[in-house]
Amino acid sequence: HVQLVESGGGSVQAGGSLSVSCTDSRRTYSTYCMAWFRQAPGKEREGVAAIDSHNGTAYADSATGRFTISRDNTKNTLYLQMNSLKPEDTAMYYCAANPFWTYGAVCSYTRPADFGYWGQGTQVTVS
Repeated sequence: HVQLVESGGGSVQAGGSLSVSCTDSRRTYSTYCMAWFRQAPGKEREGVAAIDSHNGTAYADSATGRFTISRDNTKNTLYLQMNSLKPEDTAMYYCAANPFWTYGAVCSYTRPADFGYWGQGTQVTVS
C-alpha cells in the first residue's frame, strides 16, 4: 500500500520560491510515474508536472520555466521546486503515484486517472 506524505508548503511573497516534497517511507517508488497536481479553492484540480523512472519530465504551461520536478530514489522522495511564484500559484499541492506505469508508457500530469495513490496535500499561498 502506497502512502504519500507531502511537506514543505507555506506562504511566500510573489516572486519568491518554495520547495515541496513527497515521500513514502514504507516503500520505494523508483519505478513509478510520479506527478504533482494542484487545486485552488473553487477551481478544478490541474496537473503541474510529471516525472518517470528515467527522469523524463513534462510540465504544464503554467509551470514551464518556473517549476522543476525531480526525484531522489535513494531518499524515496519527490520534489517540486517552485520559483518566481505568482498569486495564481496559490493552491493545495498534491503528489500522486502511478505504481503500474511501465517504461515506454505515457507518464503525464494530463492523465490524473492513471494515478491511483495520492497524498493529503500541502498548502502553498502566494501573496
